[in-house]
Amino acid sequence: MDDSLPEEGEPIDWSYQGRTEASLRGRKHPNSNFERAILIRADLGETDFSDSNFKRASMREADLMKSAFDNCDFRGADLRKAKLNISNFRNCKFKGADLRGIRGRYAIWEGSDWWNAKMDDDLIKALSKKWGKPDEEE
Repeated sequence: MDDSLPEEGEPIDWSYQGRTEASLRGRKHPNSNFERAILIRADLGETDFSDSNFKRASMREADLMKSAFDNCDFRGADLRKAKLNISNFRNCKFKGADLRGIRGRYAIWEGSDWWNAKMDDDLIKALSKKWGKPDEEE
């Protein structure tokens, strides 16, 4: 596998690739494509992935803490047991994503459709209080 990364700030295209345990910690790669990528146990913490595509990516047990995922597409992604705390998920799409086994109550979910994902009841309850569905806010 080619471990070279694009320059800081440049998009990454790892779509349809196996990148188990890859590390992008502390980098900036907005507008990247990770569609159907295998990022199991990857270290994606403290990184800017705004406007990126994670559709149907396998991200089990990945570290996403303190990262920016604004306007990202996570539809159908497997995020089971990923670490999501203190991350920004503003205006993200989560329909069909699997968020079971995560603790994401300290993340920012503003404008995201988290209720369309599979998740544990305790997380649903926590997110409902702070980041309710649009029809509940008005």
